[in-house]
Amino acid sequence: MPGMMHAWRMGSIEFFADKPTLVGKRILLRAFASADIDLMGGILADPEVLTLTGTVHTTAAARGRSAILDSKTRQWYETRAEQPDRLDLAIIDQASSTCVGEVVLNELTTENDSCSFRILIGPAGRNRGLGTEATQLIVQHAFQTTPLHRIELEVFAFNPRAQHVYERSGFIIEGVRRDAHKFDGRYVDTIIMSILRPENPPDRLSSQSQQ
Repeated sequence: MPGMMHAWRMGSIEFFADKPTLVGKRILLRAFASADIDLMGGILADPEVLTLTGTVHTTAAARGRSAILDSKTRQWYETRAEQPDRLDLAIIDQASSTCVGEVVLNELTTENDSCSFRILIGPAGRNRGLGTEATQLIVQHAFQTTPLHRIELEVFAFNPRAQHVYERSGFIIEGVRRDAHKFDGRYVDTIIMSILRPENPPDRLSSQSQQ
C-alpha cells in the first residue's frame, strides 16, 4: 500500500513514530498540514460532530460554536506529528483536495499490543463512503506495520450509521456500557466494538472497493 512504512520499534512505545500518507480510492490520510488545521475549526464546530463525539450533552450546546480554533487546540494539532505513541491523520477528500475530518489511533497499551480508534467527519465528507474507506485504510496500516493485535472503539447507540461503518470494516460488538452517556436529559448506551489482527484479512480493502 502506498506510503506505508514500519512505524514501530521493538521494546519501545514508538509504534507510530512515522506518520505515513495512506492513499485510497477517494481519500488519502496524511499528517496535518496548516490548511488542514484551519478547516478542522469548522469541522469541530459542526453540531453533529459535537453531538456524536460526546463533546456536548444538549442540542443547545451543540449550536453556535466558533469555527475558528483557539490557540490551545491549534497547537495541539500542530504537535500531533511529534507523538510516537499515537497516530493522528487528516482525512483528505481527493476530489476537492481538502480536509474533511480525522482518524486517530490512540490510548496505546504496548504490554497488550492494543490501542483505541476514533474518527470524525464534517458535513463535506459525510454520506459518501469516505468514513468507511478511512477506517479500513488506517486499520489495515496498523495491522500491517505494527505488532498491534487489538483495536477497540466506543460508539453511542444513537449513531447507527457509524456502527454500520465499523461493522463493514470488521469491528465486532463485544459489549454495552448501559446508560453511559446523557444527552438532552436521556441516557444513552455506549457500544464497545473491537477488531483483532486475525479478523482483518489483507484483501479487505480490495474486496470492499468492488462492492
